Amino acid sequence: MNNSQLNIVPFVPFVPCTSSTSSTNQYRYTLEKGSKKHYCPDCNKKTFVRYIDIETSNYLPEQYGRCDRESKCYNHLNPYLDGYAKMIWEQEQNITGFTKVAISKQRFITKPKPQPEPEPIFFDFDTFLKTLEPERYEKNIFIQNLFNKVQYPFEVDDITKVVQLYRLGTITEGYRAGANTFPFIDVNDKIRAIQVKEFDEQNRTKGTDFLHSIIEKHYTQINKPLPEWLERYKEQDKKISCLFGEALLNKYPNNPIALVEAPKTAIYGTLYFGLPNDSNDLIWLAVYNKSSFSFDKLKVLEGRYVYVFPDLSKDGNTFNEWKSKAKEFESRLPGTRFIFSDLLEKLAPEQDKNEGNDIADYLIKQDWRKYRKRNIKEPPQKNESLKIDDPITEVIRQPEPLPKVEVKRKNIVRYTSENNNSWNDKIRELEAFFENIELPTQPIKVNTYSTILDCSLFIESHIETVKANKGNKTFLPYLHRLQEFKNTLSENII
Repeated sequence: MNNSQLNIVPFVPFVPCTSSTSSTNQYRYTLEKGSKKHYCPDCNKKTFVRYIDIETSNYLPEQYGRCDRESKCYNHLNPYLDGYAKMIWEQEQNITGFTKVAISKQRFITKPKPQPEPEPIFFDFDTFLKTLEPERYEKNIFIQNLFNKVQYPFEVDDITKVVQLYRLGTITEGYRAGANTFPFIDVNDKIRAIQVKEFDEQNRTKGTDFLHSIIEKHYTQINKPLPEWLERYKEQDKKISCLFGEALLNKYPNNPIALVEAPKTAIYGTLYFGLPNDSNDLIWLAVYNKSSFSFDKLKVLEGRYVYVFPDLSKDGNTFNEWKSKAKEFESRLPGTRFIFSDLLEKLAPEQDKNEGNDIADYLIKQDWRKYRKRNIKEPPQKNESLKIDDPITEVIRQPEPLPKVEVKRKNIVRYTSENNNSWNDKIRELEAFFENIELPTQPIKVNTYSTILDCSLFIESHIETVKANKGNKTFLPYLHRLQEFKNTLSENII
């Protein structure tokens, strides 16, 4: 872990502000506040926050700043670490070195006294409600993919419950049409922020935004003043100031926590390991990004067992940083245990680490049925890692009632109603086919969005599902996937 990540200013000449309006204890070079971003010199993404000289209000040279893509880029050049601050100070003092007296004085300079956190300004509730309108879900690419396009589609009832649990919504107009909304709702059921993510057919992220930014751009384009709530909301520095899923803590006061980085990962975790039906089930929460693993956010977890799944990163930087922070947090949060598994760190290939993959990237390749009804093990003794046997191991309260969420599935394929006899005939035909061929041992690509990794497991799970649900049109996709897989194998045989 480096000093910049801990927000510790190393021993370099202190460069105070000299203007009459500035405190003599205030550091002169800081990251620019607000939401403005620049293009990162390393990854060329518009995710770079630059350092400014608060005495002159000018930017430092363009290489000084921090990239927000921390697990994939983490370009952070600090002017206090590479000699820039020292050079400027020497020039302004017209000296070429330091005397013993000067050095002695610098050692006793302290950071500015922390100021109390300002009261948060919450996102507009009526605007949030619009994202939950029932007819929107048929246009939600992320949710429809869970029904139709993942390798092991989830049940309609499970997806509906997860949408209700986390209050996922949909953007239906503008450049983010079809995107999913992830609301950050705090433990007091107040909406802190709404993240907007646009996904492709494989549920990989195409673009990220925030709903307040989208609304602001819209009003700017039509040359109209911003709503009063948005004017106040956008002026605050910290908008994502709570955990994703935090509102569930009051509803499930005794459950253990599974903590990940991104909201999407928390959704996949819930779909795979199941919803919190009793006090032993996990509640999946997300911090937002790498630097959000902070005491201010995690203090709400006091008294809980917290199973932590950091994203992969080059040289294990994220894992090591979070684990080190967690030890310090435990000393300040009585009864709280942060439990880390190093399984992915040990087994993941270097490419996955460099790409910043997370637990969801591994879960989605496997059948979710394998993970249900799995008991959470008793946490290990302090300083031990959690060992995993497998390769991956109510409506929120608001000032006014929330509408009932109804998730509708868009019928990509027009299914015809079929009776049990028709199902029986097709199942027998499929079983006979699969029993009389030698199944391939390598992955088989069925279509543009589906690759069967384990043919035997795929056939077994799908045959079991269609036999148990004969005649139920909700489960026709399972029958059709078997038929599509049969056709693919037949073509390869011929």
